[in-house]
Amino acid sequence: MTKALKPLFIIIFLCCAGASVLAQHTYDLNANSRLNSSRDSLINLSELTFKKEDNQDRFTANATFIKTLVRALKTPGSFNYSFDSVKKITVLKSPDNSFRIISWYVPLNDGTYRYFGTIQMATKDGRLSLLPLIDGTDNINDTNAITSNKNWYGARYYQIIPVIANGHQPYYILLGWKGNNAKTSKKVIEILSFDKTGLPVFGKNIFDGAKGDKSKNRIVFEYNKLNSMTLTLDKNVNMIVFDHLAPFSAEMEGNFEFYASDLSFDAYKLLNGRLKLVENIILKNEPNAMDELYIDPMNKNIVPEKKL
Repeated sequence: MTKALKPLFIIIFLCCAGASVLAQHTYDLNANSRLNSSRDSLINLSELTFKKEDNQDRFTANATFIKTLVRALKTPGSFNYSFDSVKKITVLKSPDNSFRIISWYVPLNDGTYRYFGTIQMATKDGRLSLLPLIDGTDNINDTNAITSNKNWYGARYYQIIPVIANGHQPYYILLGWKGNNAKTSKKVIEILSFDKTGLPVFGKNIFDGAKGDKSKNRIVFEYNKLNSMTLTLDKNVNMIVFDHLAPFSAEMEGNFEFYASDLSFDAYKLLNGRLKLVENIILKNEPNAMDELYIDPMNKNIVPEKKL
């Protein structure tokens, strides 16, 4: 290449590179604009779902919500779009950025709930990879059962905790709210892992209770619907802390409609890849109050009551 041609080559190269950057920038702006538009539609549809008075109308609105969400997630770059303005859903991204889990519920007129969700996997080329979560609560007779995404013990998750053992990250702990019926609510400590084919598995035998108790695959708490329950990762003690639930009186034992916090706290501590129950812990600070929001989403007049 002659000396005269070198500057011309450099100019052409820079022009092409600049055009490529501009095209990518324009593409990103267009994608973000589409995602913003989808977000606004999702906000309206989620609000509409809750405003409907008939169950069938709620499911119809929710079906439109699902279609709109899937269309939005097909947009390249959607994995990094937060959707945090859509208040009726929770989007939790794994700390290793390998996936995120989106979950929500639809309340029914009899006081029960139907749960919906999906796991969006991160892909190298930005293409959509979704693993839908199908609520199988009505068909799960044993809450200790290990389940798949097609028979999911539905919940709206609000916290994800990665577990690292021997240099690997074999599973994730999910904390979730699970409205139950007209009388009781539930909260769940769920375990999520992925099998060799990449499919999600819910539940894992890692919980160790008091002496004589059988190990469990998940933990389910049930309590009076008009009360609140703390269940959160307390970083001050580095444990999953929760209210100890007890019946209002001894004769009500086993009837969870009459269970509430007795103002003491228990916890699960991670030891060698397992969660060990620690009873009657002393907390320096009150646990995170964010999960106090999950009492009865259909009744805004209820005031949380933690005393028996």
